[in-house]
Amino acid sequence: MAVFTLISDDDARNLLAEYSLGELVSLKGIAAGIENTNHFLSTTKGDFVLTTFEILNFEQLPFYIELMHHLAERGVPVPKPQTRLDGRRISTMHGKPAAIVTRLDGSYVAEPTIAHCQLAARTLAQTHLAAKTFAIKQPNLRGLDWRIKTAPVVEPYLNQSQKALVTKTLSEQVTYSQSDIWQSLPEGPAHCDLFRDNVLFAGTMERPVMGGLIDFYFAGVDKWLFDVAVCINDWCIDRNSGALIAELVDAWLVAYARVRPFTGEERQIWPVMLRAAAFRFWLSRLYDFYLPRAAEMLKPHDPTHFERILIARTNETIIALPEDM
Repeated sequence: MAVFTLISDDDARNLLAEYSLGELVSLKGIAAGIENTNHFLSTTKGDFVLTTFEILNFEQLPFYIELMHHLAERGVPVPKPQTRLDGRRISTMHGKPAAIVTRLDGSYVAEPTIAHCQLAARTLAQTHLAAKTFAIKQPNLRGLDWRIKTAPVVEPYLNQSQKALVTKTLSEQVTYSQSDIWQSLPEGPAHCDLFRDNVLFAGTMERPVMGGLIDFYFAGVDKWLFDVAVCINDWCIDRNSGALIAELVDAWLVAYARVRPFTGEERQIWPVMLRAAAFRFWLSRLYDFYLPRAAEMLKPHDPTHFERILIARTNETIIALPEDM
């Protein structure tokens, strides 16, 4: 993640004294993303990731940290938050909340194949089912309420056609959110940000092995179909046009449905959810692009990427969800 908070080796040593994770070997900042400060942390007992949270506060964090711990304890391949000597899993770094989690094997794949899509889809479905018994409830903080509040903030930076697209999409989401079909959709803790760079694969390109799902810090209770839509809009598209690639979409959806079959209501509302997912990330990228925060290695994403995807989801024929498997 972008480095907002500078952390020294001495800072890391002091933090490690609160754990049983060995002595510091190395600390290296990670230059990717825009929300938290992440460092690779190597000790004499293993490799970890140290995250300092720049936006999430001490009251919000238990949901994310305990969700990852809950999933890891149930065999889902996710970073496992480490427990301090005092039994807590949230620490403090320069007055901000921080956590140490296990570093998973593998790396992200820039151009996923059918095999990568199938592995990621199955793991996401397993994550949803394992999270059903998680007790802490916290909504998706980038859900509809956030979108309603954020749209007027970015509107001054948009041209007329962009403003019209925002108005049309937001109106559709508000309308559907009040419908019976929306209320009936299966929901629970969801990742909400499972882009291809948040999934690690070991093995080879021809025979990938799941390394794990990372970066749960946008997670929240939401419709599970939203999670699927986020993935399809990133994993299964032509990145130049935003158009869906049918064979990747089919592979993803069938693999997911073999673990958690889609409901009839989910099949009906699928095109709307794809647009909702595209709109959420267009808005956040617009905000980060035009209203950036200072950071040592900040790299805001191009908002036009998700504008293209939203336009594509608005104009194209959507590939249907599979029937009961």
